[in-house]
Amino acid sequence: MHGSVFLPTFVLPCRLTAGTFSYTPKPNYMEIKIQAVRFDATDKLQAFVEKKVEKLSKSFEDIKTAEVTLKVVKPATAMNKETALQVNVPGSQLFVEKTCDTFEEGIDQCVDAMKVQLTKYKEKLRKK
Repeated sequence: MHGSVFLPTFVLPCRLTAGTFSYTPKPNYMEIKIQAVRFDATDKLQAFVEKKVEKLSKSFEDIKTAEVTLKVVKPATAMNKETALQVNVPGSQLFVEKTCDTFEEGIDQCVDAMKVQLTKYKEKLRKK
């Protein structure tokens, strides 16, 4: 193999359309921070939170960070799980807080409410 050059092969995420090649870079991933107050969050709960919060990037692509706070208010009562979601977007911070029986229910409600806020924020940016 004297004189030959070995070139490594890279696999890129791409899409072939009508004989053309286009490279689609991975989108910016938001950083998700999860804080559990007065309890230890299980891996399953953390995975659930990450899965649900990541879906917000479909509503608004420029989310830099999302901070989730899970808090047990009064351990022996109903409706004792506070869930807060703060999303940092360019030029603003959006915040939602819900109190529910379970953290999963709280996350679902927070993500739904945040989608509404992100849609309104996006419309506001378009009008400028």
